Amino acid sequence: MLDLLNLNAVDAYTYDLAVIGAGSAGFSAAITAAEDGARVVLIGYGTIGGTCVNVGCVPSKAMIRAVEALHAAKGADRFDGVEATAKVTDWAALVAQKQALVDDLRAAKYVDVLPNYEGVTYIEGQASFANDGSLKVGDRIIRAPKVIIATGSAPHIPDIPGLDGVDWLDSTSALEQMHLPKSLMVMGGGYIGVEIAQIFARAGVEVTIVTRGGLLPEAEPEVSEALAKAFSEEGIKVLDGLSYDRFEKSGDGVTLHATHNGVAVRIEAEKLMLATGRVPNTSSLALDVAGIDTNARGGIVIDPEMRSTRDGVYATGDVTGTDQFVYMAAYGARLAAKNAMNGNTLSYDNSIMPAVVFSDPQVASVGLTEAQAQSAGYEVVTSVLGLEHVPRALAARDTRGLIKLVADKDSKKLLGAHIIAPEGADSIQTAAMALKMGMTYDDLGAMIFPYLTTVEGLKLAAQTFEKDVAKLSCCAG
Repeated sequence: MLDLLNLNAVDAYTYDLAVIGAGSAGFSAAITAAEDGARVVLIGYGTIGGTCVNVGCVPSKAMIRAVEALHAAKGADRFDGVEATAKVTDWAALVAQKQALVDDLRAAKYVDVLPNYEGVTYIEGQASFANDGSLKVGDRIIRAPKVIIATGSAPHIPDIPGLDGVDWLDSTSALEQMHLPKSLMVMGGGYIGVEIAQIFARAGVEVTIVTRGGLLPEAEPEVSEALAKAFSEEGIKVLDGLSYDRFEKSGDGVTLHATHNGVAVRIEAEKLMLATGRVPNTSSLALDVAGIDTNARGGIVIDPEMRSTRDGVYATGDVTGTDQFVYMAAYGARLAAKNAMNGNTLSYDNSIMPAVVFSDPQVASVGLTEAQAQSAGYEVVTSVLGLEHVPRALAARDTRGLIKLVADKDSKKLLGAHIIAPEGADSIQTAAMALKMGMTYDDLGAMIFPYLTTVEGLKLAAQTFEKDVAKLSCCAG
């Protein structure tokens, strides 16, 4: 592949733009600039393709879909006269199938894409800055007037006594396990923790989530509570409000000593998985040498136009420590490339950023939470609609979840939408469009929605700001 990319061309080490990081953000930046005629060097370190395709979105969602079959069979008896069974017969085969998908997509969406862009040269190696702004990659010196940093993030390792003396998994190695453990302790109640906890629980593993702040602590309280209830019904233990004291190895497993409401507790499991957040990959870049500022967690400080504190250097994606979603990284990368190469002044806007957690029920949100709206100075009104009022959920005999809408009291303008529902992810973009267009809840409630869909719940939630849902007829109003 390196020969194909013409690394030995004349003047090969001088470019219009250097992009550090060959994940989704790096590819987005490099392709955007190349399409505008720039000569770009794309510097990759580790496996090409970054987190999403290799160890994040693709493998986790493939495994989530696989274990859905197990759960669906187990819950088939909610329909009279129906029985079904499903079981894991070869976990290693499922893991191998997942990896084959990852390998195929890495090739199709990354490796095989590069030869289509003559203006992009790909090299591998760890990049670091010199004080003159040039980059050292192995024995190469790369010079470019513009640089975009898109090096992503890595799992955060908490500082807990005894952790270095026990074996632990992260989200990557957990999904590479060729054998299912009997029990799994998941530390962390964020989106990574809840997704992977449910994968293993549905595969038959006894799962305990331990967390300081509960499940999805940044979500609306009603949403977090509904997810905790759903997890409890599946047999997933959630122990929150913990203070961690120490880990110790116990036989073939691990024990966490913690404190809950002043009482000492012990949690034991065969395997431990850490899902305690992610930290930006900046430590090897020598940012201080180049005068590039970082925040307390190591994220590169940028302005709305994606510019760092050094002239000509931009950053996007997880490396900035914000909005850790692949689509936001790619979006920011396009802006950075346009601003860097064309002198544009495009600003990053995450005010209407849809976010999804692929638990079951799925959690999806866009816009402000009730607390955020209040902090922003709005006089807030909300509508909270349980799925027992949504015909789609009743027909599916699965009413786990709710829809919460947040609006400004005086103008009725929608400010936020928050959904937890078995098919909730597919509904959030409708809410995002409503917010983008500045719609009121009256506007949303007056729209025509297809009957017996989850998204129809948005219409019902909008109507119940001022109406009693019990007085609404099917398809009327």
